[in-house]
Amino acid sequence: MFKAITKLASLRNFYFFAGKLIPWFGWPTLILLLVGLYWGLVVAPPDYQQKDSYRIIFIHVPAAWMSLFVYMAMAFSAATSLIWKTKASEVFANSCAPIGAAFTFLALATGSLWGKPMWGTWWEWDARLTSELVLLFLYLGYIALQSAIEDRRTAARATAILAIVGVVNIPIIHFSVEWWFTLHQGPTVTKMGKASMDSSMLIPLLIMAVAFKTYFFTVAFMRSRNEILERESHTKWVQEEKERL
Repeated sequence: MFKAITKLASLRNFYFFAGKLIPWFGWPTLILLLVGLYWGLVVAPPDYQQKDSYRIIFIHVPAAWMSLFVYMAMAFSAATSLIWKTKASEVFANSCAPIGAAFTFLALATGSLWGKPMWGTWWEWDARLTSELVLLFLYLGYIALQSAIEDRRTAARATAILAIVGVVNIPIIHFSVEWWFTLHQGPTVTKMGKASMDSSMLIPLLIMAVAFKTYFFTVAFMRSRNEILERESHTKWVQEEKERL
C-alpha cells in the first residue's frame, strides 16, 4: 500500500489518476444536484414556521459543511507536502483553497439572506458567523501567500504552516453554538441521536451534501491537473499530452 501511495505522489501519475476519477465524480455531481434541488425546492413540504424561506438550507447547510471539510482536506494535504515533500499533495492543497473559499463565501451569503427574515438582520457578530468569516480569511490568506512567493517550495512551506495553524478554527466553528450563546440554531442533523428534521427535508439535504462533496472532488482534480500541466510544461510527457489533447 505504501508503495502505491509513493507511486501516486509523482505528479505524472497523479495527473492520470485524477483524470480517471473526474468522470466518476462529475456525472454523480450532475445527477445528485438535479435530484437534490428538485426534491428540496419543489417536493419537500414548507416548514410550519419558516414556510418556503427555509428552503435556502439546501444550499446553505451543505456549503457550510463543505467549508470545513475542504479546509481539513487542504490542511492534511499541506501537512503531507510539508512532512514528506510530496508535490502531488502540494498541488492538491493549492487546488482546495479557491474551492473552499467559494463554499465559505456561499455559506456566509446564503446565511445572511436567511438571517434577514429570521433574525431581522443581515449580519450578527456571534461566534458561529464570526468564526466562519475567519475561515474565509484563512482561505484567502492561503491563496494570497501562495501567489506572493515566487519560489514554489518556499510558498508550499509557508502556506502549509498557515493551513495547519488555521485548523484550530475548525472545532471553534463546529462547537460555537454549544460553547456560547448565539443567534445561530443548534445542530439538527449532526447531533447525537435522531435528527430533528423530518425525512422529507432531511433526505434532499443529505443528497445535496453528497452532491457538493462530489463537486469538490471533480473540480479539485481538474484544478490539480491544470496546475500539474503548468508545473511540468517543460517535460516530454506533458508535451505529448498536450499534443494528444
